[in-house]
This record gives sequence, C-alpha cells and structure tokens, in this order.
Amino acid sequence: MENYEEYLLFAKDIAKYAGKIMLKYFNQENGASYKGDKTIVTLADTEINSYLINKVKEKYPEHCVDGEEEQFGKSNYVWVCDPVDGTAMYARHIPVAVFSLALVIDGVPVVGVVYDPFTDSLYTAIKGKGAFKNNEKIKVNNYTLEDIRSVCHCDMWSKAQYNICSVFEELRKVTRLNDIGSITRASCCVATGDYSLTIFTGTEHKHCDIAAVKVIVEEAGGKVTDLFGNEQRYDRSIKGALISNGKVHEEVVDVLKKYIIEE
Repeated sequence: MENYEEYLLFAKDIAKYAGKIMLKYFNQENGASYKGDKTIVTLADTEINSYLINKVKEKYPEHCVDGEEEQFGKSNYVWVCDPVDGTAMYARHIPVAVFSLALVIDGVPVVGVVYDPFTDSLYTAIKGKGAFKNNEKIKVNNYTLEDIRSVCHCDMWSKAQYNICSVFEELRKVTRLNDIGSITRASCCVATGDYSLTIFTGTEHKHCDIAAVKVIVEEAGGKVTDLFGNEQRYDRSIKGALISNGKVHEEVVDVLKKYIIEE
C-alpha cells in the first residue's frame, strides 16, 4: 500500500530547502540567463533542480525526476518539479515566485506541494485528503464570473502556442483580469478562494507548472483541465490549463473553444 503521507513529508522537506535557496539568491546577483526557448533561468532554478534529483536518488532510486531544468531516470513514479515558477519576476527581484513539486503516478498527480518563501506559505495536498495552506484547510470560492468579488488571472506571452487575447477581451466584459507573474502562485489563489479562475497557455514541458496545482486545486474543491475541458496526463507536455473554482469552468471552456482549435 502506498504511503502518501511519507511522500508528502519528503516533498515538504524539499520545498522548505528550495525556499532557502530562493531567498539566498533573491537580493543578490542570481545568475539570470536566457535558455534556447527565450525563457529565463537563474542559479536558484538549477541548484534546486539538482538538489531534488540527488534527494530522489537517495530516497526513491526507483522513481524518476522531471524538472523544468533537469531530468533523471525513467519510471511511472515521476517527481515533477518547477524549481522557480515565476522566474522572470524572481530574476528582477519581484517577490512572487514559488517552488512547485508533485508526485505523479501513471500520469496522475497524487501529492502536491507549492511553497512561497516570501510569505512562508506552504500549500499541500494528497489526492482524496483535502488541500491545506500551512496546515489549515483551504477551499475554492463559489463566485460566478459576474460576481463583483471575482478576480481572474490570465497568463500570456509571445511564444505561447495558443493565442487567447480574444478570450481575454471577451472575459474582461464580465470579470476583472490580472497577471501576477506566476501561474502556480495564481493557481494557489484559486485554491484559497482569492481567485475564481486562471488560464494558462503553456504547452511544451509545461506540465511542470501545473502538476502540483492539479491535486491542490481539486482537493480544494476546484477543477483543473486542459484548455478544452479535457483531463490530461502530467508526466508529459500539456495543452495548456484551465484552473477554476469549478463553478465557472464550463462557461470559460465554451469561450475558449470559440477562439482556439484543439490540435
């Protein structure tokens, strides 16, 4: 029988160490450089990713690691990691980046951890056992898009496969939109009820951004799918992500399908 609590403790320990590395480099020269896909990588990204691989090798040598910066091994038990989500902000010393880690078994995230070292906020979940922030249970809101309390997060960049600018133009007529610079951090805001929705257009190797979010948000009562409302695996590239409180999910899927085509 799987010991998911043990896996969660392991993930939490990694997260706390990752947070220390993020803080260490935050107010100093962080070695920011651009990768082949024009995205930023820092010393914190590479150091955290390598640390995770070493720890998995020690503790679970039969598992593998799929990190945004480095990979190790081959297994149906995959530790999917984004060492620093929101690297572009982090590299500019803007404190919204987070560490993200999930254990994905046969494509399904079963344990998820997100850590924001700037506010010392640790978001955790085990599939089937609820979601928590610093050990306090969290849940999504039940707002509609038209509710004055609704705030929705939109994430867009020039190289994204899906152009959803028209989607944002339609949604802004009924709800408030903003972008804080980290899809994972914004998704945790959905889990706590502060946001009603976030839309992510990432595809190639971007499951690293969403794997932990999948289990955390859904255990908080929300819903996470691809941009077309379908379930997807989180041990491979994805077709974007729609992260919501569940109440607005199908409405937003309908809007998305008006402007983008599933390939």
